[in-house]
Amino acid sequence: MTLGEKIKEARKQAGLSQEQLSEKLGISRSAVAKWEIDRGIPDVDNLKILSQLLGVSIDYLLDNGEDLEKSVIKEPIDLSRYDGSHREKKNLCVREKFPNAKIHPLLATTKLTKAQRILDNILGFCTPAGFQIPRISNDLKDLDKQYYLAEQDGRQFLVLVTDEFIVSRELSQKQYDGKFEIGDIKFTKCTYEVK
Repeated sequence: MTLGEKIKEARKQAGLSQEQLSEKLGISRSAVAKWEIDRGIPDVDNLKILSQLLGVSIDYLLDNGEDLEKSVIKEPIDLSRYDGSHREKKNLCVREKFPNAKIHPLLATTKLTKAQRILDNILGFCTPAGFQIPRISNDLKDLDKQYYLAEQDGRQFLVLVTDEFIVSRELSQKQYDGKFEIGDIKFTKCTYEVK
């Protein structure tokens, strides 16, 4: 997909006409039209604004590969608005963001480095409980994070909820299995849905 095609697709998904987008950018409609047919390219400042207006990353717009997430949206949240336990509050936050989606919580574990795997095996062999100390120490730093897979209108979103933010990324490759990897994180989809 070319830069122009990506701009056009993202503009349409954002529900904007060329004229509306040009007004928000403070440029002519013909400039947007030229970008969309690859007869011109936005400057760096316009790329930044396009990224924000259309809810797509600059990397997605500029990269020729299709494996990057299509859009990344980070929004501040206030969990005190919701009732329930800490996890229930995060569930309600995701449900509010994606009211019509199928939402599955995800278990996330960081892939161990080779040194961590060796230490994990040694400690597992030497201790009766097999503590997996490197894995525990890796995952303890992420206690405030909860991941979800939201599926809506044929699109999938990887959603991260922390105590301060909700970050949603549209995935360019659908995840059909119960287990998948993105970057250095392994995800396992829970069998139940967030209600």
